[in-house]
Amino acid sequence: MDHLLVLVRHGQSEWNLKNLFTGWKDPDLTEKGVAEARTAGRLLKARDLAFDIAYTSELSRAQRTLTLMLEELGQQGLETRFDEALNERDYGDLAGLNK
Repeated sequence: MDHLLVLVRHGQSEWNLKNLFTGWKDPDLTEKGVAEARTAGRLLKARDLAFDIAYTSELSRAQRTLTLMLEELGQQGLETRFDEALNERDYGDLAGLNK
């Protein structure tokens, strides 16, 4: 049986736009980030990919990216597992500071 692992980074966040360290802080996606997530979903659908399960971090920007992608794929009910191990690195006191 063939298996395929697809890795996708979350769409642009408000802090990405401002060039700030994010880490475990949880800014929302920008309009561009929403569009990026939807585009990723459409690209995967164009390749006729369907998934058995999804994994995402505990951060809302990653979860929202996944949700938007799954909407485009028509797989809104897909089993999803949330794991802290998939969160971005914790920047500690650097979070919120300019890069």
